[in-house]
Amino acid sequence: MKTLFLLLGLSGGALFSQAQTTAPTGPLVVAADGSGQFRTVQAAIDAAPNQSERPVVIQLKPGTYHEKVTVPTLKTHLVLRGTGEAAGTIITYSDHVGMPGITTPTSYSVLVQATDFTAENVTFENAAGYTAGQAVALNVEGDRAIFRHCRMVGNQDVLLLATSGSRQYYQDCYIEGTTDFIFGASTGVFDHCVIKSKKNSFVTAASTPAGQAFGFVFMDCQLVADTALAKKVYLGRPWRPNAQVVYLRCALGGHIVPAGWDNWKNAENEKTAFYAEYKSTGPGANPAARVPWSHQLTTQEAKKYTLKQIFGGREAWEPKR
Repeated sequence: MKTLFLLLGLSGGALFSQAQTTAPTGPLVVAADGSGQFRTVQAAIDAAPNQSERPVVIQLKPGTYHEKVTVPTLKTHLVLRGTGEAAGTIITYSDHVGMPGITTPTSYSVLVQATDFTAENVTFENAAGYTAGQAVALNVEGDRAIFRHCRMVGNQDVLLLATSGSRQYYQDCYIEGTTDFIFGASTGVFDHCVIKSKKNSFVTAASTPAGQAFGFVFMDCQLVADTALAKKVYLGRPWRPNAQVVYLRCALGGHIVPAGWDNWKNAENEKTAFYAEYKSTGPGANPAARVPWSHQLTTQEAKKYTLKQIFGGREAWEPKR
């Protein structure tokens, strides 16, 4: 279904050219109607300085940008900022598995390879359609990525947290999809996000590598559904044996099945995956009926799930809430 190379980690550092650290004094303005400095998002990214040590703001005017976008490794500290609500500024493409040369990870509409990337008030969309199969809207490989007030929309495999060692923070975002629509190997925190299921399927498919302290952590999120098509949804299933997913104080709609979790038709995964909840609420919260190999955290156990601890690792990083 999905390829193994995603676990290989970040790459490309050896290809850095001479550092360029002087950022422009004002934002790079993008407008599809020609009223900005650039007509396309990619053109503005290409014009940004390489290896900037300061934020470089790319301001997107409202509109729909039909393009496949890459933020390369050299374009550090980019801030992609929509104007107004995220629904008014859309980056969209329609690649999907089954097209010539397209795999799950390369089906992205937007690929982020650089470190210290931030997006605000932007919609990332894959418009391939409900029956297209795997079709990624946003593929994030870089470390220390932040998304605030953004929307990730599509169907199967919408948001790929691609690489082990990558740390990603999603605050007040809206994410919708059908099957495994939040998936991958990275450490990701979803803080006060709305997660919408569009069919009977699975919310997450984590591939957390063995030895990585954290996988996906959902804090104070709302899990909602298309009530006509999504009446039987699982919180997650393990794409890889050591998958880790934890829901803390989340409001779960009635579409979440009592069992909560699935072993991906492999009982061996039950020995290695770590699936847990803490103080779930709503009609989908049913701790007594959960699969016996999942966990209900104690208050003491839940205390370790802070941004400082989750995003610690090789060098401290704590995004502002």
